[in-house]
Amino acid sequence: MNEFISKRNALLAEKVIKGLGSRNMTGWYAADRASAVKLALDLIPEGGTVTMGGALSAREIGLVDAVQAGPYTFIDRDAIADKRAAMLAAYDADVFLSGANAITEDGVMVNIDGNANRVSAIAQGPKKVIFIVGMNKVCPDLDAAMKRARNVAAPINAQRFGLSTPCAKTGACMDCKSPDTICCQFLITRYSRHKDRIHVILVNDALGF
Repeated sequence: MNEFISKRNALLAEKVIKGLGSRNMTGWYAADRASAVKLALDLIPEGGTVTMGGALSAREIGLVDAVQAGPYTFIDRDAIADKRAAMLAAYDADVFLSGANAITEDGVMVNIDGNANRVSAIAQGPKKVIFIVGMNKVCPDLDAAMKRARNVAAPINAQRFGLSTPCAKTGACMDCKSPDTICCQFLITRYSRHKDRIHVILVNDALGF
């Protein structure tokens, strides 16, 4: 990555991490993907049960492969016939891996979900939630974060899943009530009541959508 972009990202990450700290969440900065994987693995207890939502960012940096190869019990919902059971298992997991649709400069995260398994696990259940967040997800404020989630992440994911939603056809949110909509639940994580539960690893890279 360009050295000046990296410098800007490092400085911006300091601001986001400070904001997360004020919200009882822990922020980390990784200069590259390998460093992000190491930070995440250091947060996962050996022998721990690990599961995830879609977490494309975690896959992109190689974290999912590392967890599958490591001394952990990984619940892979894509490899289990009973997907509902796999989703429910997340609520009692030691660690839940997730991405974020957007995060503000002062540490507020925005996530949109269709089935709610991801946002519900973020909100309550797993002992620890580890977010892998590319610096492309950082937005100036909550309004910008909501707009990013609805007009960038949602249309791309609707296209990725082959859904017939207005945003998949236009590339922008139409505030639809389509049967295929993936914008069913919106979760704004502005504070964690439980210290050391939520960890956000900001990665000096463009990850996910």
